[in-house]
Amino acid sequence: MTDATSFSDIQPEFESRVRRIVWCTVATVDTRGRPRVRIVHPVWEGPIAYICTGRHSIKEKHLAKNPFVALSYWDPQHQQVYAECRCQWVDDVAEKTRIWELFKSHPHPYGYDPAMFWNGGPASDDFGVMRCDPWCITLHSMSWTGSLTSRSVVQFSKTVWRPN
Repeated sequence: MTDATSFSDIQPEFESRVRRIVWCTVATVDTRGRPRVRIVHPVWEGPIAYICTGRHSIKEKHLAKNPFVALSYWDPQHQQVYAECRCQWVDDVAEKTRIWELFKSHPHPYGYDPAMFWNGGPASDDFGVMRCDPWCITLHSMSWTGSLTSRSVVQFSKTVWRPN
């Protein structure tokens, strides 16, 4: 395992992975303490993830009770990104508008126009933005030589970044 001392140490590889993989799972904890997982489409701004979602979705109840989530990206080459985060709702209309435009500014498939889902615009009551601030981001990779059916050598690499 390698410890990254700065987000800039992992940023190029991190951004390459999240932009290529695009979709990830997010795990929340429900009001009874049980995990709940679903697929989401975050856009990252440096080490901060933003997720557009229904403001009054089930996630609202989950985050009110427990603001911690885990994001997990995986691809068939076994390159993974894990981000453990504390979330908060962005309710300021100016900031929601800025995030709306951030999503639109990136090319498809990483970016998209939120109006596809929220035609009321960024000021609408049903449009929500989750801000996810990580306390840990892990880049994990697995590779092997040979075929999976024969003897092969499996190699793992793991780089972990934690903000101060």
